[in-house]
Amino acid sequence: MPRILFVFGTRPEAIKLCPVIVEMRARSRFDVRVAITGQHRDMLGPILSAFNVVPDYGLDLMHPGQTLTGTMSRFLAALENVLGDARPELVFVQGDTTSTLAGALSAFYARIPVAHVEAGMRTGDAGDPFPEEMNRVVTSRLATLHFAATTGAAENLQNEAIPPGSIAVTGNSGIDAVNYVRDALASGALPGCGLGFLDRRRKLIVVTAHRRESFGEGIDSICRALRRIAARRDVQIVWPVHPNPNVTGPVHAQLSDFPSIHLIEPLAYVPFVDLMRRAYVLVTDSGGIQEEAPSLGKPVIVMRARTERGEGVEAGAARLAGTDEGRIVSEVSWLLDHPEEVAKIGRVGNPYGDGRASARIADFTLQWFDRDRQSADRTAAPAATRA
Repeated sequence: MPRILFVFGTRPEAIKLCPVIVEMRARSRFDVRVAITGQHRDMLGPILSAFNVVPDYGLDLMHPGQTLTGTMSRFLAALENVLGDARPELVFVQGDTTSTLAGALSAFYARIPVAHVEAGMRTGDAGDPFPEEMNRVVTSRLATLHFAATTGAAENLQNEAIPPGSIAVTGNSGIDAVNYVRDALASGALPGCGLGFLDRRRKLIVVTAHRRESFGEGIDSICRALRRIAARRDVQIVWPVHPNPNVTGPVHAQLSDFPSIHLIEPLAYVPFVDLMRRAYVLVTDSGGIQEEAPSLGKPVIVMRARTERGEGVEAGAARLAGTDEGRIVSEVSWLLDHPEEVAKIGRVGNPYGDGRASARIADFTLQWFDRDRQSADRTAAPAATRA
């Protein structure tokens, strides 16, 4: 039975890897272990609980005022010990975080193959997003198996000379997660967000922003745009504010006095999905929300100058606004004034997946182990004959 170790640390990684973990464990064909780095320690619990995933290794590696270099060095040192104890035959990582790169590099140093979920996303700019673009590029060089969410991502990998036989187009496993939660919320199997202050007579705008390239003037510009939008009488804005002080400080300073803007603590995954499905429009710099929104039938205004998730823009489900105040106001206002266009976007469907990515990832992984072992048997046979 192949031994597999999943390494992750942030909420988006947990959302996208938990369905894969559940799928692999359900098949009883894999010995699955889970290691979490603690990168988003306080935000992982509800997601792990929703999918009944209990980590085998829970690391607590984050320090106040940490640098990227310090974080990476602590992750590498701790994961070396984890790999020595777990002795996996394959290490799974997801996306483009510090945990992702640390997991892949640690496995590479230990000569353990790496499987990269959501491989091949590119903006083409090594500094945008920073450091995620370089994290994902380097992880691709370290990985043996590449699970691309879309054909465009697979083409990016092939253009970088990644062997086509190591690439599988699976759809995005985050869609597996959001579809599961969406349906459970609709049936009443999971509780909703419980925000009693929401006014059903007003169109709900849900906002998130957290990317480091937006810190400073970008966040200030977003706040100015939201103040202008909130002046309309037909809207209400809910912003679960990221705990980073570069976000909380300016956001609360500039928006806390607006009665139609509700600044709330970050929500756990399930209540946040419920909040999104109640929204009229989503305004975000989050990659995960760009992927999830089409499954909920919601348009997205993307507060980034460019996105590695171009499929949503091409399908008409997402529109790029950057952090420019006027552009954000214009794009959101256009959707508020054209409900027929919002309804059309709701029928686009999800270009990132059909909710079956986890099964495809498990299938491809099993096939890879079978091929690898058959190859080893063929290599060993002549030696045995000569003996």
